[in-house]
Amino acid sequence: MFNWYGTLDRTEKRTLHACFGGWAVDALDAQIYSFLIPTLIAAWQITKPEAGLLGTSALISSALGGWGAGILCDRLGRVRVMKLAIAWFLLFTVLCGFANSFRELLLWRILSGIGFGGEWAAGAVLMGEIIRPEHRGKAVGTVQSAYAIGYAIAALMSSALFAMLPAGSAWRWMFWLGVTPAVFVFWGLHGLKEPPAFLEGKRKRALNLGRGVSPLMIFHPSILRVTLLTALLALGVQAGSFSVATWLPTLLKTSRGLSTVAVGYNMFVLTMGSLAGFLVAAHLCDAIGRRRTFVLFTLLNWIAIPALLYLPVAQPGLFVLDAMFGFASLGIYSALGPFFTELFPNSIRASGQGFSYNFGRGVGAFFPTVVGVLSADGGMLPLRDAMAVVSIAVYLPVLVAVALLPETRGRDLDDVPDFLPPADRHGMPTLAN
Repeated sequence: MFNWYGTLDRTEKRTLHACFGGWAVDALDAQIYSFLIPTLIAAWQITKPEAGLLGTSALISSALGGWGAGILCDRLGRVRVMKLAIAWFLLFTVLCGFANSFRELLLWRILSGIGFGGEWAAGAVLMGEIIRPEHRGKAVGTVQSAYAIGYAIAALMSSALFAMLPAGSAWRWMFWLGVTPAVFVFWGLHGLKEPPAFLEGKRKRALNLGRGVSPLMIFHPSILRVTLLTALLALGVQAGSFSVATWLPTLLKTSRGLSTVAVGYNMFVLTMGSLAGFLVAAHLCDAIGRRRTFVLFTLLNWIAIPALLYLPVAQPGLFVLDAMFGFASLGIYSALGPFFTELFPNSIRASGQGFSYNFGRGVGAFFPTVVGVLSADGGMLPLRDAMAVVSIAVYLPVLVAVALLPETRGRDLDDVPDFLPPADRHGMPTLAN
């Protein structure tokens, strides 16, 4: 299954290792909060909508950070921006552990989100440009599987820390220990050079525009269709997983009566299922194509989500359903990175990829809050039903987007049509070519 790895050269392998570590830290931070919702609700007497806002706020700021990082990547370079994003994320995640109120934690979560959003944007385009076309889907999808490792570590940390420490201090240590792997990511990025595709895009921008490309170039009529459809695709994928994963630990505690430690075990099994999903989807991307992979995993989500939420099974059966949901809802992410890299041209690839993915993350971030509002005391639906309705509906945009986008499997990045319309005196792209 991993024979392709042996054919990678030294630069490809180093890039893969560094991005794998970066995304694992990103996932660890994102998942930590879902384990802390019940504890924070009890400790600070916050409401479900407020708890949902804490999760949503970090995702929204990560969306802004991701687009901003994409813009900077097209100017400063992929490697340099990834280092900056990790340093930013480290600082404000540590500060989350020192928060003493809802408002204080909200502020640090917003600021830390900027960092981990930027990390994905820089790492995804770096991987997509370094890895050769025949292995791009497998390599980028394998790096995406680092999210499963990050989620698994978060689940194990939750179970261990809440078993050993009082809840009032355990949640703080979750944040403090969660950033330690970032040190190894810095080490992996040391000495890594910028990809040739970035250098070529930089050369073209210098020749054609002199002062660079406006971030708004991704909305030029020549590329607008790709920008809108990739944003719609990213929205469906991320809103679907956010709507269930954010609230699942709370549902397991309230509806099934599980302890915090038992919830951690269930989430660990979920992440092991997602690890298999990431790797399978990564191989399917290169085997059957990006579009068919999205369709297949959307159908799997429409089976796995109702099964997880409604089937009355004992704990062994619940473990199976956890794994099925993780396989479907997170495995689908593997196709996003290679697909987006192959759709945007060199000169604006990071800007376009950063915007589209993080538009999905930012708008998708509202959906856990929607679930919280629908299921609040006196709300329209019980928590289980709100999770089901919202998560199943938001996968519809995935099918719409892939039906309208071209298949890109095996595409050489030099074959992606580039365009550099001249800028007017304000730096805005014009319609003339």
